[in-house]
Amino acid sequence: MTRDNTPSTGSTADRATTVRPGAVTVIGLGGMGRALAGAFLDAGHPTTVWNRTPGKEGDLVERGAVVAASAEEAVRASGLTLVCLLDYDASDAVLEPLADALAGRTLVNVTSDVPERSRRTAAWAERHGIAYLDGAVMVPVTIVGTEHGLLFHAGPRDVFERHEDTLRALGGRTEYVGADHGRAAAFDLALLDFFYGAISGMIHAFGMAKEEGVDAVDVAPYMATIAAILPPMLPVHAAEVDTRTYGTGGGGLGMMATAVDHVAHLARSHKLDSAQIDAIKRTADRAKELGHGDHTWAATYEALLSPRP
Repeated sequence: MTRDNTPSTGSTADRATTVRPGAVTVIGLGGMGRALAGAFLDAGHPTTVWNRTPGKEGDLVERGAVVAASAEEAVRASGLTLVCLLDYDASDAVLEPLADALAGRTLVNVTSDVPERSRRTAAWAERHGIAYLDGAVMVPVTIVGTEHGLLFHAGPRDVFERHEDTLRALGGRTEYVGADHGRAAAFDLALLDFFYGAISGMIHAFGMAKEEGVDAVDVAPYMATIAAILPPMLPVHAAEVDTRTYGTGGGGLGMMATAVDHVAHLARSHKLDSAQIDAIKRTADRAKELGHGDHTWAATYEALLSPRP
């Protein structure tokens, strides 16, 4: 593969196909796929698109995209193909018949799924002579292509470096996270675990306030104060989890578990679903049983490793 994404090897059919320098192909034109294709176009890359259901290209054609008549035609138009579909069942169904067309080219799959599926697809790609990167898009469509766009890529470093300039069109924070193809998905799901836990707690808090006659819009401005506590905690607690060595400064998790119990009690008193806060309390109590009542909240990691029988 050359620096401009032009295949250096391939079948006779590959060599007979004219590939424009810097050309990319995007397969999958849901909201995110369209945003990714649009970012490539904005960066000046000749872009070919294809979707299983025709007619989803939106304004991409007016912006310069070429709509391929088939997935194979789309793949053969570029040295670099990016796939963004619902899950790996969907991407496998599209990609497996394209093994010959993809041979000697680079495939980047930003479809979201679990790390094992990423590794399985990487093994398939290796068997067929396809350079493969697994990726994850961590921002909404409105942020794709901006300096704040965060994307992870995993796989051979030389493959990433060969296409890094092109991939950076998708976001200013395009990160290489390692040779193990499953690492991008691991980063993806770790951040989503954090995100969904946080927004679920936010909505539960709104619901509990409402039950006490406090409108959500009245309590929301003060939640930013709580959210601001988190960024300084991230590196500290990350280091504690990695080393399994926990500090004792400030309020220990034993004291905080009492506050959690108050939240759970109020939720139950209003007959709100308290499953999430009950699970948090159960984890904190287990950490206390394991001797971590005076340690920081990071010590609840030990409860995750050793749940109550």
